Amino acid sequence: MKRRGSLLIWLDKEMIWLAPPEGSPGRPAVFADAAIQFCLTIKVLFKLPLRQTTGMVASLLKMAGLDWAVPDYTTLCRRQRTLAVQIPYRRADGPLNLLVDSTGIKFLGDGEWQARKHGVQGRRQWRKVHLAMDTATSDIRAVEFTSSSDGDSPVLPELLNQIAEDEEIGTVTADGAYDTRRCHTAIIDRQATAIIPIRKNGRPWKEDCAAAIARNETLRATRHYGRAFWKRWTGYHVRSRIEAKMRCLKAFGERIAARHPDSQTAEIQIRIALLNCFSALGTAEIVRVG
Repeated sequence: MKRRGSLLIWLDKEMIWLAPPEGSPGRPAVFADAAIQFCLTIKVLFKLPLRQTTGMVASLLKMAGLDWAVPDYTTLCRRQRTLAVQIPYRRADGPLNLLVDSTGIKFLGDGEWQARKHGVQGRRQWRKVHLAMDTATSDIRAVEFTSSSDGDSPVLPELLNQIAEDEEIGTVTADGAYDTRRCHTAIIDRQATAIIPIRKNGRPWKEDCAAAIARNETLRATRHYGRAFWKRWTGYHVRSRIEAKMRCLKAFGERIAARHPDSQTAEIQIRIALLNCFSALGTAEIVRVG
């Protein structure tokens, strides 16, 4: 935990800072994607505007003894829309156990304190972030960024598609909003087990597919033993870990600075990359006393 607060920025002098020449028509890019992602990472980490980001990156390169050029704020703003962010993650031994949830994040309008104190002034808009976290490493393995009007269940197949086909998925834990045929079918297609509570008014499905059969088994177990016992028996309460990860995501700011949807996606992905780097540095060990 102490290493997360240490002010140590290590720059790889072998990093590809300038983009390689290409034969495609048009003006070639000057800076590589790694350079753009590094600058935007500094921006997100220290909550800086783009112009202040360029100044801080220039200072870091000078202290490191590197005479590399620094992208200007216009280049960063333009390249952020098309940047393919590289998100590091660790692969644990055994099947992958995923925790899935979503949260809203604001990008336009007054803050919560100002809205409570003075009332809502003007329009407020949110976006929705969908995450899939590995329980073994606490790394975010899949992320989707949608509008606030999109539901949770249609996004789950897209999250599972981000996991490599050769990687085995053991369980997928989510709340009752994912109790749909689309979600159960996507989980069964990956040969995984769904740990999804049945909705309060849930009824048996017609057993015309493997997903419906597995879901009806959960419904029968819930009715026979009770929802509380089923949640303890399946380990459903571990889903609280991804809710805590949502709070960590918003520790970089309650709102996103970008306005273009593609730039907003890149900003969220950079936050995820930082969270995975923090998890790799170390996590707290919780020991039950008494």
